[in-house]
Amino acid sequence: MEDELNDTVHPQVRAHITSLVSALGGYSLDDDEGYKLGDDALEVLRDLKKWIRFYDEKTNRMDVARCLAEANLVGSDLLHILATWPPNDNSSKYKARIALACFEVMVPLTWPIEKDRETMTVNHHRHLPVLQLAQLGYKRAIINFDAAPILSTAVRVALPSMAIPIGDRSGRDQGIIKLVLYFLRNIAMITPPPGIKYEGDESQISRSALIDAFSFQDIFLTLLTLASNMGEDFRTEDVIVMEIIFHLVKRVDSSKLFVSEKRLHKMKEDELTAAMKKEAAMLRSYSKNAPTRHSRFGTMIWVKRESGKLATVSGQDALLDAATRERKMDNSKSFRPPRRARKEDMEPKDLGPPVSLDERARQQLQSFVSEFLDSSFNPLFSHVRKSIDREAPHVLPSHSSQFFYLVAWFLEAERMRRKAKNDSKKSSDEGGVGSFNLVAEVLNQEMFITLNRALDRAYGDKDWRLLTTVMRCFTQILLTVQEMFASDNEENEEIADNILSRLFYEETTHDAIANIVRSYKDQGFEYLDACTELTHTFVRILEAYSKQNVDLQVRSRKRRRRRKKAAKAAGDDGGDEDQGDAEDDSADDERQAEKTSQERKFDFKRFSMRFVPQGVVDTFVTFTKYYRDLDDSQLKRAHRYFFKLAFKQDMSVMLFRLDIIHLFYNMIKGPEPLDKNSSMFKEWEELVKQILRKCIKKLDERPALFTELLFSKINSTAHYLEYGHEKQTISSNPRPAAELEFKREVDRERQIAIVVGVLIDRNQTDHLQWIKKQLSEAESERRAWENAEKALATEKADGETSEEGTTETGTAKTPPHATMRPDNDARHTAIFKNPHLRLLMKLAGLERLAPSLDETPDSIWVVPGTITADALKETVSFINQAEFAPPTFEDGELAEDQLRRKPVARKRAAYDDGDEGDDDGINDLINDGSEEEDDDGTGILFPAGGPTARKRTAEDAPPPPKRKQRRLRRRKGGDEDDAAAVETDAQLEARARARRKKELERARKIKSAMYVDLREDDSDWEGNREADREFFARERERQAAKDASFGLSSGGGSSRPSGVGVELWEELLGAGVVDESDDEEKEGGKGRRRGQKRKSVDDDDDDDALSEDDEDGATTESENGLSSAAGTPSPSGKERRSRPVKRQRPIEKRKKAAEISSDEDEDMDDADDDNAMDFTQSSKDGAVTNDTPLSSSPGDQAAKTAAEKASKGTNGEEDADDDDDDDMPVVKAAAARARPRARAGFIIESSDEE
Repeated sequence: MEDELNDTVHPQVRAHITSLVSALGGYSLDDDEGYKLGDDALEVLRDLKKWIRFYDEKTNRMDVARCLAEANLVGSDLLHILATWPPNDNSSKYKARIALACFEVMVPLTWPIEKDRETMTVNHHRHLPVLQLAQLGYKRAIINFDAAPILSTAVRVALPSMAIPIGDRSGRDQGIIKLVLYFLRNIAMITPPPGIKYEGDESQISRSALIDAFSFQDIFLTLLTLASNMGEDFRTEDVIVMEIIFHLVKRVDSSKLFVSEKRLHKMKEDELTAAMKKEAAMLRSYSKNAPTRHSRFGTMIWVKRESGKLATVSGQDALLDAATRERKMDNSKSFRPPRRARKEDMEPKDLGPPVSLDERARQQLQSFVSEFLDSSFNPLFSHVRKSIDREAPHVLPSHSSQFFYLVAWFLEAERMRRKAKNDSKKSSDEGGVGSFNLVAEVLNQEMFITLNRALDRAYGDKDWRLLTTVMRCFTQILLTVQEMFASDNEENEEIADNILSRLFYEETTHDAIANIVRSYKDQGFEYLDACTELTHTFVRILEAYSKQNVDLQVRSRKRRRRRKKAAKAAGDDGGDEDQGDAEDDSADDERQAEKTSQERKFDFKRFSMRFVPQGVVDTFVTFTKYYRDLDDSQLKRAHRYFFKLAFKQDMSVMLFRLDIIHLFYNMIKGPEPLDKNSSMFKEWEELVKQILRKCIKKLDERPALFTELLFSKINSTAHYLEYGHEKQTISSNPRPAAELEFKREVDRERQIAIVVGVLIDRNQTDHLQWIKKQLSEAESERRAWENAEKALATEKADGETSEEGTTETGTAKTPPHATMRPDNDARHTAIFKNPHLRLLMKLAGLERLAPSLDETPDSIWVVPGTITADALKETVSFINQAEFAPPTFEDGELAEDQLRRKPVARKRAAYDDGDEGDDDGINDLINDGSEEEDDDGTGILFPAGGPTARKRTAEDAPPPPKRKQRRLRRRKGGDEDDAAAVETDAQLEARARARRKKELERARKIKSAMYVDLREDDSDWEGNREADREFFARERERQAAKDASFGLSSGGGSSRPSGVGVELWEELLGAGVVDESDDEEKEGGKGRRRGQKRKSVDDDDDDDALSEDDEDGATTESENGLSSAAGTPSPSGKERRSRPVKRQRPIEKRKKAAEISSDEDEDMDDADDDNAMDFTQSSKDGAVTNDTPLSSSPGDQAAKTAAEKASKGTNGEEDADDDDDDDMPVVKAAAARARPRARAGFIIESSDEE
């Protein structure tokens, strides 16, 4: 019972697993034929797979794996079962199924174990160490199994599925291929865990043993076959093949892979010599403080400090020198920094330590890498890149990092292979163009897009591991392209030039690299090495390329300011109150910021200044602190940066900091200096000497540097310390603060109280004190001036009685303005940038001295002379009252809530070309009751475009100008008539003034559509009664004019018109139809021409002015549309005043289209014939007809006859003149009256549309 409680696995689970392992098979003591399978071996293997899947994986436990590890299932059973399948036996399907079942069990047993602190349970902590050691045992048993090649057997299991074309493979075939590839991946991935000691021989599980097994069992050939056919015969297996290759080559030094054996031995000898020298130096430094035989007696000394205090130091090393004693005192200080939470390890966890290969494994890996570069690099990595770009389901987040790592590794290996070929003096023709073509798939534009996207995403997400691999890949791409550019092949040079221009074209890439190296904090040494290497390589290649291409262009994306688009639809100008408030809130954003792309010429000096800030300097200083562990190339990288910073860019003050100077000194003269045998020691020694010399010289020139030695330098401080003056900057034209207005209409005292309350809420009472002081001084000056003027006026009135003196006394004088003087720079800025102070100044009556000019920060504000001393005193009293008792508001609102931004004033359209000085000109037409000085409140009262918010349509567009018909008449008198026709400028101006007055009257009539009086709903209101009386009076006048046009008397509709015979009138009242004669047609044609002549007017006729009394009559006559009514006599004087004029106004035409004929019902009652009834009904229904005259209409015939008789009696002379016209076309004779056009019940004369 006690054993069951202490067991890590449930006893029943262990019993089931043990019984299944026993039933699988085993060795017989009597038979020496080897391993014997059980009767149900295949079912047992399937049961084991079910136990692993449904117990361990579903319940997140590891009990079954622990039991199988303790039972040694892999080494004792599965490997021996696979050995029973001979390599040449391909006909036994049963053994193939047994082998597949064995791999189905081994794949989950060898699957990588991940430690997830959030999902780990007690079972995980119990089983993880045991299972990790068990996996090492599995790997050792598989790759070192002598009875059969296990890895090759796995490939044999998948070969039938691989041979099937990709279009014919089933899901089971795809699963078998992936199963075998995952098995190979697991074997390559298993490595000794960092915290667990492997008890066996580590050489049996090393990278060299793995490479040897892969090479011996032809796994490399399988990988090459899969990679070279990727995209054609294999698709979803791309990332699995990449993972296998990644775990084969990771942490292998590619620079030593393609060197000759002799050179490799030389390199190893040099490394050994350097390590021995470093050890000797460490021993020498240690021997200085090494214990001696007298150290057992102990030593304690007292050290006297500069302040006179004594300090106790123990140990014999304190007797060596003063530096040692000070170091011991510093180390013995009791201060301990606070402990911080342990951060996650920033180093790549899946890379592990560097790997050293034996000679055999190095040769095998070199052969595989060469063949992979020649045949499989482009297909594999092109397909993987596309899978990553489209975020395929089988792609994991870790695959991106592995992809960029492998690209960088193989690019470096290709460069080393090319260099080895050149060193061996082999023909480089094949390695020229063909060599770069082998890696062309990672040097195209698609790869650069993927690279930049991954760079931005990793930096934004702070995925430092991915960012490290991306930077490594970027560096190797730059180095490869640089070699292409330096090659002797013209095609390679052209391709490289194109690649570099694309890489350097985007300024966002420049910004990304500068930001990465500037923002380093504690991401680990691998990240530090990668970012400094990328910065060094990028800057060096870009500098060389920009020197050769002086016209290099870069595309920069920066923020620029632009004005908002003013071209909006007419409906956007108006709108409801909510829309107006929304526009008010954004009115101050007239110039909005947006990102724009533009090309500019590249300036390397300007670009190099991005690597001057202190953050970049700190990154390279942190990298240099590892100087004892850096190789020559890394030391050279840091040396070149500091040299450029101090001497090429003249920013050595960035290095003048105590910790940096101390680091440089310790590198040369410190207790642990740089190795003097290093090739970089002399260069570093000279650099440190020059930097210290400049520092001492700068301390003499800038005493402020003594303080700045303790701190980092910002750009302005560094510029001042370097050049002795502040950096001059040119600022753009500043804009004043947004103008504010009140949401509600309140009196002036309340307005001042609100603004004062806002300033008090914002703790800006100093502005109130200043403005009160300025207004008080202005009030005292103004009152003194007024008193002096009063005294002078009194004195002159008593002593002088001359006419001149009287004239001077009567002339009013304006006092001089008082200037507002800001007391400090903050007030000067507030006057320009504080909107609330500016609003208070405007409420007080202050103005700018030159309001016509654009406002600048130096604009002067004055108290104008029109403000009296009493008004100034009243303003000061309002401010004092509001300051003593600030206003309060309902619902907890603040004073600031009562204000809003004032909408930006629109530019007024030029409605007319009249003079600006005209009192009744365009200003009278567009005044809207706003704050304009010349606004009398009688304007249109709504903005241009109408009060209705709607979108602009094609109908709103101005109509095309009508072609003006110029008429030339032969008049009697010749030159006398021509001279009389010429009008003076005064007459033309009078006509224009009259026309504008008419338009203003019309606009005032329709402005009530926006402002509605609530009293209009009351029928008893006097205004409604007066409007009704005017309406009915106008209707009566219109009806009378219409009756007169038909020759009807006002007494009734049955009276015979004047000029119409009795027989003809009776015939018209009947139902008969009378045919028209040719003479009548001719006379009707003449009447129609005369009507057209009266309606066609030229420019001079348009300017004819009508009096107020004639307007209604003219309008009424023109509505009838009958040209023959011009000569109809009227019995009354009122009808004589309402005779028509020769021209038609545009406004009158619009009125005519908007009025409905009021006598249609009467016409229906008076007309008895069917034709007249049909005509009236069609007019009501809105039928649209053409200008074709009705040939047999009795009503039209009567109207035509009456019109002809009337026109003959009154306009005889005019007819004579018309007959002499030679410019009018001959019109075919037509009926006198055409069928009127009707639209929606409106009768429209056809001549209006011509």
